[in-house]
Amino acid sequence: MTRVHIFCEGQTEDVFVREVLGPHFQRLNIWLNPIIIRTGPQGKGGVSSYGKIKWQVENKCKEDASAWVTTLLDFYGLPTEFPAMEAPGDSITRAKAVEEAFQNDIAQPNFLANVVVHEFEGLLFSAPYAFSDWFDEPGVVAELTEIRRGFDSPEHINEGLETAPSKRILAVCDTYDKVTHGSLIALDIGLDAIRQECPLFDAWVGRIEALGARGGA
Repeated sequence: MTRVHIFCEGQTEDVFVREVLGPHFQRLNIWLNPIIIRTGPQGKGGVSSYGKIKWQVENKCKEDASAWVTTLLDFYGLPTEFPAMEAPGDSITRAKAVEEAFQNDIAQPNFLANVVVHEFEGLLFSAPYAFSDWFDEPGVVAELTEIRRGFDSPEHINEGLETAPSKRILAVCDTYDKVTHGSLIALDIGLDAIRQECPLFDAWVGRIEALGARGGA
């Protein structure tokens, strides 16, 4: 059995790993262990500083060297001191540069850097119709579908303060709550549909799938 620890930003991502990703990887004999990032002595969740993330990731890589360690962090809202945040280019190019710099900075043989472009809610634009089971407001699905059609992929829905995926969803449906609805909508959409719509996310899932053939780190 291959073990993979996944550092997550919060409860929604934790449930997403357990309920959406977990069953798929269990069939491949890969066990996923979501870990919510610690932001302080009492608090958990969120990304407050790069130093705190690096310390936790490096420690896990070293203390469990026979397992793999990866991340499920939103590119939108990463701390400014994250490696390569000032890289030039469009947001997709910058996100890839950050991911590569993150990988090189951790420099552990059992680490796989990953950032979600641009945030978890972007994945939900893979199938806007899934919102219909959770919200009765007229026009929600149509408006979200129209937003999705304006971009090459859900991962291109950008990182602006008012135009990030979560902000666009809230503008259409102000009762949306990430913890309450996020992972449930993702579960309704299904992993296959998300992978088909989100190539960068799909590549990360594929990298984890490949670990099954390699076994331990």
